[in-house]
Amino acid sequence: MRDTVIVFARAPRLGAVKRRLARDIGDRAALRFHVATLTALLNGLICDGRFDVVLAQAPDRARFRLSALARPVRRIGQGRGDLGARMNRCLRPFRRVVLMGADIPLASAVDVAAAFRRLGTADAVFGPARDGGYWLIALGPRRPADLFGHTRWSTEHALADTLRQFRRHRVAFLRTLSDVDTIEDWRATLVTSPSGGHSAPPTEPEDLS
Repeated sequence: MRDTVIVFARAPRLGAVKRRLARDIGDRAALRFHVATLTALLNGLICDGRFDVVLAQAPDRARFRLSALARPVRRIGQGRGDLGARMNRCLRPFRRVVLMGADIPLASAVDVAAAFRRLGTADAVFGPARDGGYWLIALGPRRPADLFGHTRWSTEHALADTLRQFRRHRVAFLRTLSDVDTIEDWRATLVTSPSGGHSAPPTEPEDLS
């Protein structure tokens, strides 16, 4: 079985994505940013060719098409529960797997390949986020029975809380990156992205629901 990378993302629907960012730049601009970032990440992973790519979407039954996607990818639903329950459900079937968020513009297939390399000597690999959370988790076959315990999601304690579950396991880390939740994050991305930030794809996603 090939290594698998799961991209965790909300279905691109107006008013349903990047809500904090949308308060400053508007729902339509936030949607364009979400679609552009998700499409760029998926295309990079698809074109790399070293791993199977899965999109874990919420809501589970959302029907949409990313018009600029190089080719379709397998989709699964995230299911019910808090973030930890949904992540655990998606990770469980895979022996060697990376799960990553879709709102880290500087993350790429290079980071995913690095995570799988580090699984050669580690049981788990984390990509720390500057806000105290993490943008990537990679797991090998040796993992805690309870992956996430009482992790305080969406707080500065998220990574530290999760690491307590891995205190008897070998852990490695990737580079620290930032997600984009606020207009300040968005402006910083425009400066630091190699292309000057993600531009909108030619068309918005087609909602098939």
